[in-house]
Amino acid sequence: MDQTKITPLNAPLAPAPLTAPLAPAPLKAPLAPAPHTSRTPLASLTAPASHTPTSNTPLGTIDTPIAPQKSTALVPKPEQSLAARVLGKGRSSNRFPRDGHSRAMGTSDETEWSKKIIATHESDERGIPVKPVIRTIEVIFHRANVELPGFSQASLGYSETSEHEKALYSSASLQDIIELPPRITSAISCEILSKCSTGVDVHTITMNILHLIKQYNWDSKAVLALSSFAITFGEFRQVVSLYSTNELAKSVAILKQLPEYLEHAVALRPTLNALFEVIKEIIDVTKKIAEFYDLPRHEYFTTDSPELLAAVNHIPTAVYWTIRSIVVSATQILALTGMGIEYLTEPWELVSLAHKLNSIKGHLVEIIDRCVRSIARKKDEEEFVEFDRIIGGTHIDNSMPLRALFNPKDGQPPLYDGYRKRRVSVDELRRKVVVLFITDLDPELMRGQDFQILQQLFAEKKANPTKTESKHEIVWVPVVEYWTEDKHRVVFESLRNQMEWYSIYHPTVVPPVAIRYIKQRWNFSKKPMVVVMDVQGRIVHRNAIHMICIWGGQSYPFSTNHEKLLWDQMSWTIDLVADGFDPNLPTWVQEGRHVCLYGGEDMDWIRKFTRVAKDVAREANITLELLYVGKSKPKEKFLRNIIDTINKEGLTRTLDWNYILYFWMRMESMWHSKGQLTSSENVKNDPIMLGIIAMLSYGSSEQGWAVISRGFGEMVKGNGEHMFKGLNEHGRWVNREKQIGFVPALDEYLKQVHLDAPHHCTKLILPGTGAMPESVSCSECGHLMEKYTMFRCCLE
Repeated sequence: MDQTKITPLNAPLAPAPLTAPLAPAPLKAPLAPAPHTSRTPLASLTAPASHTPTSNTPLGTIDTPIAPQKSTALVPKPEQSLAARVLGKGRSSNRFPRDGHSRAMGTSDETEWSKKIIATHESDERGIPVKPVIRTIEVIFHRANVELPGFSQASLGYSETSEHEKALYSSASLQDIIELPPRITSAISCEILSKCSTGVDVHTITMNILHLIKQYNWDSKAVLALSSFAITFGEFRQVVSLYSTNELAKSVAILKQLPEYLEHAVALRPTLNALFEVIKEIIDVTKKIAEFYDLPRHEYFTTDSPELLAAVNHIPTAVYWTIRSIVVSATQILALTGMGIEYLTEPWELVSLAHKLNSIKGHLVEIIDRCVRSIARKKDEEEFVEFDRIIGGTHIDNSMPLRALFNPKDGQPPLYDGYRKRRVSVDELRRKVVVLFITDLDPELMRGQDFQILQQLFAEKKANPTKTESKHEIVWVPVVEYWTEDKHRVVFESLRNQMEWYSIYHPTVVPPVAIRYIKQRWNFSKKPMVVVMDVQGRIVHRNAIHMICIWGGQSYPFSTNHEKLLWDQMSWTIDLVADGFDPNLPTWVQEGRHVCLYGGEDMDWIRKFTRVAKDVAREANITLELLYVGKSKPKEKFLRNIIDTINKEGLTRTLDWNYILYFWMRMESMWHSKGQLTSSENVKNDPIMLGIIAMLSYGSSEQGWAVISRGFGEMVKGNGEHMFKGLNEHGRWVNREKQIGFVPALDEYLKQVHLDAPHHCTKLILPGTGAMPESVSCSECGHLMEKYTMFRCCLE
């Protein structure tokens, strides 16, 4: 073979960054070619097609495409839009995004060059099975250079092939038959071989290949070109790998002049490494193009969607550079198998091309990621709407809503029966009222008052299993948005195993859409709540915990309608205020005794008040039962000392610590339960709401207070100062007492005391959860109270 001095071409275009990720602007258009030297290379990748070779110059020299020539421009069909030509059938677009930044080529030339790529595309009427073809191509290229002379796994940084990798890239994983047009792949190979041998530049060859595959969609274009190269490379790889052991392979290698390559295998390692890096990037870019077209884009996007506008811009250019890089890679194999190794491209030029492809891949990854996120959001919305339809509808029974709420991925029963200690299906709850106890995963959950309320409800059900009120089941549903096995499993299983009622078997059986629904529709935050589903799967109460706290099992079937009915039957009496706190209370009320509930933390006032109350009871010849109920949100140690002092001095009866907490929690539950059924305009005319507000105001104060009642109707209340003054001045209203009775006379006198009082200061502390009223009237004077926000931390 004659050889002449090799004259290097101008330096190739350095990899230029693409446009900003996802911006609807085209990739950087190739620059006009640098002036060629006087020596036109054989199979030059930069010289115009009209030139003929005069010297031996490396094949595959990387340079930019030829500037657009008007004589070869193709105009897209007027009836087919640009988006349709890129994205396929089904959508259209009226505009093509343009890059306003000045590049090496002018904006008009850049746009014209992009249009020339688009113009090579006629239709999407043809396609190939992209995934199985790519799968086959990957097997051909997998660790290809490990088998080449001069290479080893250690030198290439490869580890031993794992069994999984062997299976992944084995021939057994391939489809036996793939529908691939051999005429097209052969034509592409011939185009590369013939044009490179006659000195045609890479850009022209690339555009010619695009014309050959003009009726295929864009991902098929890239895969067809890559398939053609894979066939050529596979044949080369097979001959090289069998050269030393197979006579046929050795004969073919000799005819292809491969011994020359084999002699210089070690010296050629940098070039081949760079070549394999280019091939790797070609495959990656092709896979990303195919991945984009595999998305359900027509279902979730319109032609004006930013995601698709970015794709319209980048996909054709990415396909162009993929095919262009395939042409360059094919020329390297041509140099090794016939033209001579002196025609190989410099390693740094191949590295530059690999960098260009990697940059294109990065933009494709961003486009795909953005599409995937957008599709995921839209799918989530579709799923949420469907979930809302199921939960908000009426069904034959509650099976469908329960299966929507509890949907394990493994298909196993989603519930756990804490009483029988076994895993069960939702059929256990079919045609029963289901009480969903929704909580955070709190290690202290079982010490909380909400848990104790439901524990009491379960005890009532267990003691009376045949009663109508017992036809319900409690299900604990801990909401854990981000489950971590090591962090959460021990806490969850510890709590679940201590409960006798039902619970979910594992927090992951509650799907993300259900967690989102619980938070958005049912307003769950961290405070436990009780959502009730009836036998037909309807949600009849979004938080029945307050209702159950007030009435226990009488709350069945735990619906808002039943809650309203219960309140309609109530009146503001001592029986409502202190129901169930003292076993003697029903008897006292039935016998018409006078009952006094009092509280506060001022021990001096407690001593004075109890003494005067007992004296007045003797004077009035009435039976007065006094019961100390503490205050709201007390300091435990301080209040226990007060209880001990009252008991030690024998002043009155007292509730124990736990009952005091429950008394005030129940009062707050009355606030929530009754408040949601009473408009703000009607509060002033509602005796029950006025009584609840007064009690919570008293409980919020450290000062003393008292409520005195007789039977089921009469009741008088007052703060500590006024109540003590009223009782201490019993002689002033004793005659009135003889006329209308003790409680009405005291109430009448206290109203006068209130009018004569110079001032008062009343506060009302409400829990920070639940609906908060816009305004509250003072229980003492009826004026609107000022509203403040209070944060409190009480450490003992």
